[in-house]
Amino acid sequence: MADLMSLPLCLDERRMQCRAIVESPQGSRCKFKYDPESGLFKLNSVLPEGMAFPFDFGFVPQTRGDDGDPVDIVILAGAPTHVGCLLDVRLIGVIEAEQTEKGKKKPEDNSRLVGVAVGAYDWHEDLKTIDDLGECRLSQWNDFFVDYDGQHGKKFRVTGFGGRQRALKHLKKGKKKATPQA
Repeated sequence: MADLMSLPLCLDERRMQCRAIVESPQGSRCKFKYDPESGLFKLNSVLPEGMAFPFDFGFVPQTRGDDGDPVDIVILAGAPTHVGCLLDVRLIGVIEAEQTEKGKKKPEDNSRLVGVAVGAYDWHEDLKTIDDLGECRLSQWNDFFVDYDGQHGKKFRVTGFGGRQRALKHLKKGKKKATPQA
């Protein structure tokens, strides 16, 4: 079985598109994490009753974040997909964030890219930039991540929101970190 983290990124900068893989579908209380050794998705945790992912959440292949995992991505698809779903996404922005664990700020960037699934025929297809999501939705997402991290003894803090070019910068940084240096 192919290692999903090494699938081609298929970055198209002109269209601002790349690939993403869903780990936790919209509406799920289960947080799954891809295990490259087995090629399967392992249950990482279960959210408390009344709490569920408000979007598909996953990672971008051929990337590595500061935490050593692939770069995270929030995916708007118009409907929940499924664990392991491979999607082409159009980047619309980035949620820049940091985490604190046991009172200490983690040195790594904990940002999440935001993308729209190519072929999403809901209101998502009209989204061009993260600003199109509106303050209310972004505030709700912030609250979700704060509560989610709080369940795991961590503190999450949004440090800013960036548009498509900042998202592309984060993506390229992640791709560079994942590329073996000669």
